[in-house]
Amino acid sequence: MAGIVGGIVWVPFVVAFVVAALTALSYLELVTKYPQAAGAALYTHKAFGVHFVTFLIAFAVICSGITSASTSSNVLAQNLVAGLDGIGWDTGLGTTGTTVIAMLFMVLLAAINLRGVGESVKFNVVLTVVEMTALFIVIAVGFYAMAQGDGDISRVVVFESSEDKGLFLAVTAATSVAFFAMVGFEDSVNMVEETKDPERIFPRMMLTGLGGAVIIYVLVAISVVAVLTPGELARINESEGRALLEVVTKATPDFPIDKVFPFLAVFAVANTALINMLMASRLIYGMARQDVLPRTLGRVSPHRRSPYVGIAFTTVLALALIAYVSLDAESSVVGALSGTTSLLLLGVFTVVNVACLVLRRKDPERPSRFTSPGATPAVAAVLCAFLIGPWVDREALQYQIAGVLLLIGVVLWAITWLTNRGVRSQRTGFRDIEHLED
Repeated sequence: MAGIVGGIVWVPFVVAFVVAALTALSYLELVTKYPQAAGAALYTHKAFGVHFVTFLIAFAVICSGITSASTSSNVLAQNLVAGLDGIGWDTGLGTTGTTVIAMLFMVLLAAINLRGVGESVKFNVVLTVVEMTALFIVIAVGFYAMAQGDGDISRVVVFESSEDKGLFLAVTAATSVAFFAMVGFEDSVNMVEETKDPERIFPRMMLTGLGGAVIIYVLVAISVVAVLTPGELARINESEGRALLEVVTKATPDFPIDKVFPFLAVFAVANTALINMLMASRLIYGMARQDVLPRTLGRVSPHRRSPYVGIAFTTVLALALIAYVSLDAESSVVGALSGTTSLLLLGVFTVVNVACLVLRRKDPERPSRFTSPGATPAVAAVLCAFLIGPWVDREALQYQIAGVLLLIGVVLWAITWLTNRGVRSQRTGFRDIEHLED
């Protein structure tokens, strides 16, 4: 992002927060109106009642989980190599070695997933605290460096684009990247049935979470551009480097924080990847059980009761993604996969915002304890749709990945439809969508 907008890298985070918050308001209206699991797929089904459209939205959410987990596995591999090098283990691993580690980690996730592991709230909180600790270290050392006169706070108001863009296009392009940090609220609505009094709790907690996230990321962005010079940021970007680790290393040369920091990052992103793969494999299982995907994908292990075919399917897709993107020398693996995640979810968010408007007219008697103000859903739909377009200078690879993933889903849907001769799938598909993720 700093390569796109320079020192004002914090601005795209604020813009991404505004777009995410507007969309979150639509989710809050819908989740308090329909407090059942399945999130975007449920709202789409109730608004439009078209099974194929519902399927596309559900499969897009699955694909976003796979691309997000693949992104996290690459970040984990990069930080693990940096951590080992930092403590004196000269791994000598280049890009190929990092890719192999990322793929091995995905296989490890599949093994854990096959054991039927259940993520408890307390375990998630612990890992979230680890991740926040790593981010707070970056913030602390950045402001420490500025206090010691080793940082330049004036850089945070400097716009400088290495891609020769105007301010508006540059901020828009960087916002499409920053949006990756704001998409977690889609997962939270799928936990609504596990929440006591969701109509009261969800609005307060979702907006608090988004607000906390943007504050943390803005402070991190300020620390990065204040400590690292534009030239250092450019070199990091070109070498697929680790900007946060570089900040810690430069700001605290006399302390061994940089030796610990990469392992904190490894611990943090591992949980993100695991949660996304758990979600994706369970949604595949649920859709297969609803006769929307081939029944084979819904097979369950007789001993562990885990959906082993769904786990294998999502893992193979993730491995193929990592391998395919790593072969493109002109693309950043993390950038391409995180950008694809944002692209898929922006499409989902566009449909959810429109569904919110439709359901206001279609189901006006259904009570909702939270209402998105006025035409906010329409504004959010336009903004999300705008960030999908090629004018934000997305890599063509991101559209290719998203298109191929959705095409795979459509082929599987067609096979299922033909197998059932178009009768049972149309009659029973998504019949229990409220419990799709059970």
